Amino acid sequence: MRALLSVSDKSNLVDFARGLLSRGYELVSTGGTARALADAGLSVTAVSSVTGFPEMMDGRVKTLHPAVHGGILARRDRPDDLQAIADQGISPIDVVVVNLYPFARAAADPSTTVPALIEEIDIGGPTLIRAAAKNFRHVLVVVDPADYDGAMAQLDQSEGPSDGFRLSLAAKAFAHTRSYDGTIAETLSGVEVTDGAFSRGTARADLTPESLDLQVQRQRVLRYGENPHQTAALYADGALGFGGADVVQGKALSFTNLLDLDAAARLSTEFQEPAAVVVKHMNPCGVATAATLHDAYVAAREVDPLSAFGGIVGLNRPIDRDTATAITSTFIEAVVAPDADAEARAVFATKKNLRLVLVDCGAGATDPRMNREVRSILGAILVQEYDRVVEAAEPWGGKAWSDGAEDFRVVTSRQPTAEEWASLRLAWRVCAHVKSNAVVFATADRLAAIGAGQTSRVDAVKVATMKATTDLTGTAAASDAFFPFRDGLDAIAAAGASAVAQPGGSVRDEEVINAANEHGIAMVFTARRHFRH
Repeated sequence: MRALLSVSDKSNLVDFARGLLSRGYELVSTGGTARALADAGLSVTAVSSVTGFPEMMDGRVKTLHPAVHGGILARRDRPDDLQAIADQGISPIDVVVVNLYPFARAAADPSTTVPALIEEIDIGGPTLIRAAAKNFRHVLVVVDPADYDGAMAQLDQSEGPSDGFRLSLAAKAFAHTRSYDGTIAETLSGVEVTDGAFSRGTARADLTPESLDLQVQRQRVLRYGENPHQTAALYADGALGFGGADVVQGKALSFTNLLDLDAAARLSTEFQEPAAVVVKHMNPCGVATAATLHDAYVAAREVDPLSAFGGIVGLNRPIDRDTATAITSTFIEAVVAPDADAEARAVFATKKNLRLVLVDCGAGATDPRMNREVRSILGAILVQEYDRVVEAAEPWGGKAWSDGAEDFRVVTSRQPTAEEWASLRLAWRVCAHVKSNAVVFATADRLAAIGAGQTSRVDAVKVATMKATTDLTGTAAASDAFFPFRDGLDAIAAAGASAVAQPGGSVRDEEVINAANEHGIAMVFTARRHFRH
């Protein structure tokens, strides 16, 4: 019996190969995989010994040979196939263990040149996988190290691997090559050619290729969808974002849990300082920053404690015991954070139904897959660029945006004070994550009130003032889009705000500016809208 091994991901490779050897398989391998096996003291036959040809052209040609593919494709229940390979001195290959060059990882690095990308396109690997998957009734094809243990258990069965197991691995193998080829096609569609030279296209161009191939794997079946009568599942492309989340404990996640966890994580990563976010139905109901994560969470919860009950918590720092104790002192559905120490996990363990999800959503921010948002509508999908509040990445103080926009400016006769600048910055970052139409009020370190998802900005202000648990006098307000009339600005002034940030761009901007001056409000035009539907 023969097993061919040629892998880029060498996780648990040696142990699996050792298991194959102990079960009587001859190991055939290529390049770096053969060296890894030999370095571990395992007996391995080089592919070149099987084909009679050396690896050529820097490894571009290794396994593309009848001595390899004849051994894989021969149907064991066809005497003519077996006679054909016997006539050529070809031995059958019964197990194929292959995963592919890390093209996606190379493509995710914007510094990778086009020639370097081309060299990451695997040719022999997909051919081996497809050949073995086509002949799955007779050849076991393994493309994922996570399947090594299952494959070994199946090989130990008296009649060998079941047909169902073989078929499941074949389907996974074809999905592996499909996803790989899709990534290549999408990446190359963003390559630009100028005077015979090839260069990587812009990130924005890569986001909207002519053909969009979404190849994702099911990560988990969810408890239910938006409602208990709806089935749902989570799919992901690799371990980015929630695709690689560690669900430490708690009840099974539902569709709405993940939407709320996503909303909490998105907003918490807008802050560099320790920050806490409480979300209810995808809208923040509490946001605060502080010197410690514990203090930030307590302050965020107290913005609207009624709404915080049963909410979702997002944190931008690893959770410690004190913060975990504060969170578990009231009923919280789920928590998302980059990590949690052992003491914090012990505290959470006392609340067995609370879902603790650990994922660093700030990681992989440069990967194009993290910059593309896909949403479904009836019979179609929409694609857009991730909305980043880049203009608030630096402390505000009347200077230009951090990305160089020239229209970011104070438009009123009164400049904001230093305290108002800090409050405006927090309000603006929060407002971008609130369902439109949105108006929020904030101080320098916490959200004060929120008016979310209204059909007019005046109504958004009314909702915010109605729900406020503190006096809004002296707060800063932010509106996710311009004021079409001065009535929204008048309402903000009546609520007590002393400064406001808005994109500007209305035909009645002058009218709104005059209203702000009448009220003595300092107003900043950001020149960037942040709708969230």
